[in-house]
Amino acid sequence: MMSDLTLPEKLQKLSNNLRSGQRQLADWGGGQMGISAVPGAGKSHSLAVAAAIVIGRYKLHPRKQLIIVTYTRSAAAGIKAKIKERLKELRLPQTGFMVQTLHGLALNISSRYPDLSQLNLETATVVIPTPSHRIIRSSVEQWIKANPRRYQVLLEGLQFDGEETERLRRQSVLRTEVLPKLAHIIVREAKSSGLSPQQVAQFSEYSTDFYNILGIGSGLYEQYEKVMRIQNFIDYDDMILASLRVLEDQNIRHRWQHETFAVFEDEAQDSSPLQEQLINLLAQDPNHPNNPPNLIRVGDPNQAINSTFTPADPVYFNWFCETCKSQDKLAIMNQAGRSSQIIIEAANFTLNWVNNQWENTQKNKQKSDLNQPVLGRTKDTTPFRRQDIHPVINNDPQPNPDSVGRGLEIYSPEDIYQTVELIRKRVINLFENNPDHNAAILVRENRQGRFLAENLAHLKKDHGIKIYEVGEVARFSQIPEEILRILQFIDRPHSPEYLKAALEILEKRDLIAAQDLNALVTYPENFLYPSPLINEPKKQVLEARRYCCNLLRAKLELPSYQLIPFLGMTLKYTGTELATVQKLSDRIERQILGKNSLKSTITALKEIVNIEGFEGVEEDSEDRYTKANQLTIITMHKAKGLDWDYVFIPFLHEDVLPGTSRVPNAAKFLGDFALAEVARAQIRAAVHSQYINQGMVREIPQPEEAWEEAAQLKTAEEYRLLYVAMTRAKRLLWMSAAHLGPFRWNVFQGDITINLQSKVPCPVIPILKEKFPQSIMN
Repeated sequence: MMSDLTLPEKLQKLSNNLRSGQRQLADWGGGQMGISAVPGAGKSHSLAVAAAIVIGRYKLHPRKQLIIVTYTRSAAAGIKAKIKERLKELRLPQTGFMVQTLHGLALNISSRYPDLSQLNLETATVVIPTPSHRIIRSSVEQWIKANPRRYQVLLEGLQFDGEETERLRRQSVLRTEVLPKLAHIIVREAKSSGLSPQQVAQFSEYSTDFYNILGIGSGLYEQYEKVMRIQNFIDYDDMILASLRVLEDQNIRHRWQHETFAVFEDEAQDSSPLQEQLINLLAQDPNHPNNPPNLIRVGDPNQAINSTFTPADPVYFNWFCETCKSQDKLAIMNQAGRSSQIIIEAANFTLNWVNNQWENTQKNKQKSDLNQPVLGRTKDTTPFRRQDIHPVINNDPQPNPDSVGRGLEIYSPEDIYQTVELIRKRVINLFENNPDHNAAILVRENRQGRFLAENLAHLKKDHGIKIYEVGEVARFSQIPEEILRILQFIDRPHSPEYLKAALEILEKRDLIAAQDLNALVTYPENFLYPSPLINEPKKQVLEARRYCCNLLRAKLELPSYQLIPFLGMTLKYTGTELATVQKLSDRIERQILGKNSLKSTITALKEIVNIEGFEGVEEDSEDRYTKANQLTIITMHKAKGLDWDYVFIPFLHEDVLPGTSRVPNAAKFLGDFALAEVARAQIRAAVHSQYINQGMVREIPQPEEAWEEAAQLKTAEEYRLLYVAMTRAKRLLWMSAAHLGPFRWNVFQGDITINLQSKVPCPVIPILKEKFPQSIMN
């Protein structure tokens, strides 16, 4: 028993219970170390065990603590709970460590020293700019005003005959699509790499493209920074930059470094250069600044699936791993007990096939033109790091599960409707035999998930199988829209439209009984304030009236800034919903400071709902996705970090995965490339060049070459996304590519009368059929 052992013996026992790759992490004795782990290798578990061992071995305490960083609040909460559990087993105080998201850590540092960080967090508003955000739109307009000649060059494009209608069309495309996307990409890529607008402008000197895309981008970035300062807004990169400004002060930096024993980073493949700079700085020993930092970075570059819509790039973690490898400081976690043998074999085969195809393509390019450089930024340009998943050894406490059915089942349905029917029958059969298991359908696009949810909705009623669709609404909270609809009713209660919207929300929240709302809103005055001549309504109508009148009374009795919190209580929000309401209220209050009124609040909410979106406070637990006897419909991106007994991956068609990069027809007057994607590739090429050449930029690709590299990066990431999806399965991996499907899912409304088109399967499907013929299903 653990209680009979000394502390060193307890720590050794914890280490001995880990697998070989995990044990290297637990036995770390200082310096920097890279841990490259396969899916299901138990990264978070081993990180928590290693943290507990370090805390116990070195007797860490609040004045000398271990910092563990990750990228989501739910992941941070999970790791923190695991560390506390291990410390409890060791009978040690649950102190000596801190688990935070990277942005939370940056905020912690910058908020303590507002004068140095130059952030006033009492008045600043954190925003997440999208291309349609008013900050981006305002930056575009300011840039156009300041750069009429450059704007004219864009307007004329490759050729222009001066026709007025075409001029107006191009103006609309540039102002609402091309330039907002370019601004969004440039700001995100440059800022996360620690680049200022002036540095981006210097990069543009290394490129000779006709439009000077990086020159335009640096101007947009400069305007963005000006607008943000005027509005007193900050973005998440501002938090990192602010913390780095604080740590420029030698006394403060040394204080943090003295109090930091080491830094452990989880999901390191998703780190940006700016974030890497922060954790490297904290992990330095102030007494020996030339020594490597006390830093462990754990990640899986083969699960890097965010680089096409965030600044994360797996190349940095791959470089870190190669550096550690040269110092004999790289550990590989390649044993995983998550999946059955055939699922592991299918995932490994897919990884190696994609890499081999990639290398053959690159060799052919070199042969066709010896003067043409091979696109890619490292000596290993393949989409995947070469590391196969291995099953665990026989006596492992988490043995690989047995397969259900054939373990890997590959279908070729006639069309997408037969796909749904096949999934329905298989799910019913699986849950009838194993009601304690769970299942998920992983989709590439949200519209695919909506189609599946609509066509499988009857499973709950007919078979008791719950359907849980995790759509795009999981990212952007619906609470602002509900609050907006109620406030619009309060502002104009005699509008049938606003009254009905408010009643629908009350009904949806189960606050009033379901009833014929159209009858209530036909004459709002009679419903809200009936005369004595009107007959006494039914009980449910009286209840609905009472709720509505209470809402109207709040307008008279409460100041406008208290209305949003009041509505949170009235609508009976709970837990994270109430936290989201408070976050929304604070955001609105700062935005309309000095203009506090109901109409100002409604205007601000309209912009959030219709344009910007609003990220709510997430639940810490991810158990809601993996409940027993539940079929979860979720995107491949959202599924990362989760697993299910049975995983279904339908609609695997070549035009969806890996898909192709295309220029919208409306923007083709600029050329056969998208300015935003070219800028992304050029920024990354410049930053990579600085990494390799000790701060020097040697060359930046021209637009055509950059566009091709951007397309290759997208293809590589799509294959990594498929790999992530395949490795979510424990006992059964079900894959399909129907012969017929919609032309594009984003415009498909699920109408059975619409003609479907012949589809080409994802290239992985035929090679899996060839490799695993026993998995081909009729």
